[in-house]
Amino acid sequence: MHLIDTHTHLDFPDFDADRTAVLARSRAQGVEKLVVLGVYQANWQRLWDLVQAEDDLYAAFGLHPVYLDQHQPAHLHELHDWLQRLAGQPKLCAVGEFGLDYFLEQLDRSQQQQLFEAQLRLAMELELPALLHVRRAHAATIATLKRLKPARGGIIHAFSGSLEEAREYIKLGFKLGLGGAPTWPQALRLRKVVAQLPLEALVLETDSPDMAPAMYPNQRNSPEYLPAICAALAELRGISPDELAEASSQNARTLFGWP
Repeated sequence: MHLIDTHTHLDFPDFDADRTAVLARSRAQGVEKLVVLGVYQANWQRLWDLVQAEDDLYAAFGLHPVYLDQHQPAHLHELHDWLQRLAGQPKLCAVGEFGLDYFLEQLDRSQQQQLFEAQLRLAMELELPALLHVRRAHAATIATLKRLKPARGGIIHAFSGSLEEAREYIKLGFKLGLGGAPTWPQALRLRKVVAQLPLEALVLETDSPDMAPAMYPNQRNSPEYLPAICAALAELRGISPDELAEASSQNARTLFGWP
């Protein structure tokens, strides 16, 4: 089985004690590439150092809406300069993680929208995919994507919307990231949607250390759990794990321009 984890936070301190061992176990399980996403200005250098040290790690950089209060106006300019300096580097694969979060009511929606659009325009300028955080904000996200029309598309991380919303994202050139959430039996609506999504639109992810799957409850999530997530989602769709792994990995390679 050949797997690509399209969304991890392997640079987080949660992995400081055993990051090398986690990577070794993940590779042994068939996880051959991992995308590590920056979420605020202070972790970009740490993340870049990490992916430079490991052959199968790739980087994306962004300003995550959950950290809205930490982001300074200068950080957007720094992100622009940072990405321009790294443009053309094979280890840089996307802009992200950024987007809209309407679940946390304390986050100002107008500020979020400005930051979202600025980063989306930056992804378009540099012709990079956009890796998007969308939580209870599908209508606003879809409206923005329809207006700005990013040619490279990207991934809707941890997709949890409706089948109709999925179709809108797919028409806009986006893949749908699936991880631990639909492995939980109580996620009835999401599981029903996942079973109906077109295979050519799916990519697999863990969001480690967050969003642990049902088979590893109440613990740190890890890229090494991606095969188990793949098997659970394949069963949900009535196909083999190998078929889902092959399709999702090919979808990721196509999106990121990897051979």
